[in-house]
Amino acid sequence: MTDHEESTKTPEFPEFNFAEGELLLINKPYKWTSFDVVGKIRNSLKPLKLKVGHAGTLDPLATGLLIICTGKLTKKIDTFQAEEKEYTGTMILGATTPSFDMETVVDEEFSIQDISDEAIYEAVKPFTGNIQQYPPAHSAVKVNGERLYVKARRGEETELRLRDVTVSAFEITRIALPEIDFRIVCSKGTYIRSLVSDFGKQLNNGAYLSKLTRTRSGNFLLKNAFEVSDLVGHLRSKKELPPHQDNN
Repeated sequence: MTDHEESTKTPEFPEFNFAEGELLLINKPYKWTSFDVVGKIRNSLKPLKLKVGHAGTLDPLATGLLIICTGKLTKKIDTFQAEEKEYTGTMILGATTPSFDMETVVDEEFSIQDISDEAIYEAVKPFTGNIQQYPPAHSAVKVNGERLYVKARRGEETELRLRDVTVSAFEITRIALPEIDFRIVCSKGTYIRSLVSDFGKQLNNGAYLSKLTRTRSGNFLLKNAFEVSDLVGHLRSKKELPPHQDNN
């Protein structure tokens, strides 16, 4: 089977029991929030009134694996959310943005003329193991009951608190300056945007995240995930069938 045939074939869906609880692996689309995905799936299940939630937020500009739980399985969201994560992505060296990604425009630029591949590989070393990082000012972290990104968009400054996280792998996979590709394996709560920003500072330069994909969460893999449109289309088609045909 060719790559094109693999990407265009109709996915096979199991018989779902959403009330008892289903764990759904979803490939979150670019510029969708994690709550957008939850809402889309919840709406496709109507008139069933079910709990639907996700196990680990992905930023709107990120794509990749989002675990969705329904029914009784929502009680296990914290367990799934605590699992180790793997990401691949691209950073842009030589510039910074207030959000540490492409949500906001570049606010400072730096020369990258003298930065060698060797220096880039060396700069990774301080960011493996148990480290501390500040969350981005443009993030969903709550301070006094309000999301940081809400405060940031009002132009308010908030004192950020260091967080302890674990990065078990930080691998540079391609250097084509100003682009640098990477793979990161990390603990729950790690902000890849902050890691990229700190990486730029380690080089006495600047960096921001331009692309991010979650490829794994625990033992769950992106390659096994459904596209939102495919799953929603399947669920809606099942509802449109006459009752005696529903299980055929």
